[in-house]
Amino acid sequence: MQYRTLGRIGIKVSPYCLGAMMFGAAGNPDHDDAIRIIHKALDAGINFIDTADIYSRGESEEIVGKAIKGRRDDIVLATKAHLPMGDDPNQQGNSRRWITRAIDDSLRRLQTDYIDLYQIHRPAPDTDIEETLSVLTDLMRAGKVRAIGSSTFPASEIVEAQWVSERRGLARFRAEQPPYSILNRGIEREVLPACQRYGMGAIVWSPLAMGMLTGRYRRGQEMPDSARARRFPRQMADERRLDAIERLIPVAQDAGLSLTHMAMAFVVAHPGVTSAILGPRKMEHLDDLLLGADVALGDDVLDKIDAIVPPGTDLGLLEAAYNPPAITTATLRRRPLVERNAA
Repeated sequence: MQYRTLGRIGIKVSPYCLGAMMFGAAGNPDHDDAIRIIHKALDAGINFIDTADIYSRGESEEIVGKAIKGRRDDIVLATKAHLPMGDDPNQQGNSRRWITRAIDDSLRRLQTDYIDLYQIHRPAPDTDIEETLSVLTDLMRAGKVRAIGSSTFPASEIVEAQWVSERRGLARFRAEQPPYSILNRGIEREVLPACQRYGMGAIVWSPLAMGMLTGRYRRGQEMPDSARARRFPRQMADERRLDAIERLIPVAQDAGLSLTHMAMAFVVAHPGVTSAILGPRKMEHLDDLLLGADVALGDDVLDKIDAIVPPGTDLGLLEAAYNPPAITTATLRRRPLVERNAA
């Protein structure tokens, strides 16, 4: 395994990061089986594990905590906070009040004294970024956190956070965790260049486009009965994405690769990407992904991919991605009717 430096903080991580979202009730409820998967990944040279408090409402962190007992010092451990962990409106978000509780809950579930990379899962438009960076700085000084990062932040908010850190003398985000795949290349325009400019590592999620780049989802074939197909029906049936897959499969075949291996090799080929997150639910998923760990794509293959999905392009909607209030709230895009009538 060839290790890479996470941003400019000197921590070495594997180009594949084991994502734990599918461990627990939301994916694989068998703790012993999930632990075996984690151990298999570690034995294969993966030293980077990413989870979050929201994954199966803490169960994923509990599984990871059990799996890494006795091996903690050899693992770069990342987790996240922000999404709702209860019905109370204050059991979520990026406030000092919530983060100081969320970190202690995560440490308890993970059975560890510190988190290597503590990430803010999504932006919080109702919370000043200085508030968030201030509490994260205090957590670092307390020894509970080694480095901090963001997840699915727009480029403008990545830059704002860097400015606030510099001007207020606060710890700064050292990594960003954005979505990235052959089908969703939008981060190539601004997010990845911003990360490179500020020396931030990029740990990309959904490199297989929520499973679409496994080849299971094909034009003219019955949609698989999967949790993702039920949760994201528009995305999984998007004609533009399905058309691209039909054109990508022959490219992979001509290169002697599976579509899955080509898709994974594509994302880690970008110089701004540090690691790609694997999200196996079963041992066979991990086994297949590990078989492609050494695949490197030549320029001819990358050129063919560019011709199908141009650089910086998102094909269709990635429903799990972050949409800022300017997109989700109609009143922020429309002047009051009285002003429109006056015009």
